[in-house]
Amino acid sequence: MSRRWTAAVTALLAAFALACEGSDGGGGAQPDPPAAPPGIPDSIAALGDSITAGFGSCLVLAACQRNSWSTGDSSRVESLYRRLREVNPAIRGKAHNQAVNGARASALATQAGGAVRARVDYVTVLVGANDACRGGIEDMTSVSVFRADVDRGLAALKKGLPKARVLVVSIPNLHRIWEIGHEDTRAVRAWRGRICPALLANPTSTEPADRTRRSSFRARVDAYNEQLAAACKAYGSRCRYDGGAAHRVRFGMDLLNRLDYFHPNAAGQKELAEVTWRASGLASQARRAA
Repeated sequence: MSRRWTAAVTALLAAFALACEGSDGGGGAQPDPPAAPPGIPDSIAALGDSITAGFGSCLVLAACQRNSWSTGDSSRVESLYRRLREVNPAIRGKAHNQAVNGARASALATQAGGAVRARVDYVTVLVGANDACRGGIEDMTSVSVFRADVDRGLAALKKGLPKARVLVVSIPNLHRIWEIGHEDTRAVRAWRGRICPALLANPTSTEPADRTRRSSFRARVDAYNEQLAAACKAYGSRCRYDGGAAHRVRFGMDLLNRLDYFHPNAAGQKELAEVTWRASGLASQARRAA
């Protein structure tokens, strides 16, 4: 073998050995993953009901968590989780959706247990629609019981995740769904007294009893939101209320799914993600971390 060929082979082997030292398959020390930017969560959990579960947003009347405004992974929605992932890749795969279709505030404590077991450091809470959407006004959860249920759920979070931050989100303006849909024959046909009857029963009626029922429903949701704000304040500095941001979203027919004309579609979920992202304070933290 010529000296030139021997030198070339030696150089090639040396380069190969050097490359192996830095490879993932080598035995050398691996670099530590990048630390989470200050103030940016590296895990998230969502508690709540069908809204947060993404019900009806995937063209079937079933939960569709990938479209959840909180923890979804769909690019159509740009959830809080996806927005956080843009500035903190360490959160990838650490989104936990505990929301359950039909859940009322009484389910929060159980759902909180799931968040505690996942050891997350950020939790979103959106609940209350099902406490109002029951058989009739007399069946709705009382304001005092609703508050007690919310307090139990938040207490479970505080005990199990004392360092986690919590975002409490206002109940969307469900009365507006009646306002925009009661003259739409497709919506009226879909409701048929089965969906949120306390609000949507006899949707085209102008009888005093029906008008009073809708007004009472609206007032109950407003009272629930007042209690959500108060419960978050009582929780302490690690809890933040959205200030009514979700409730102020002016849902139109274009933001509701075309199956039940009640739950948000992907566009509606995206709108909730946008307003809660701004209200959470995460947007400003993400800008500082970028």
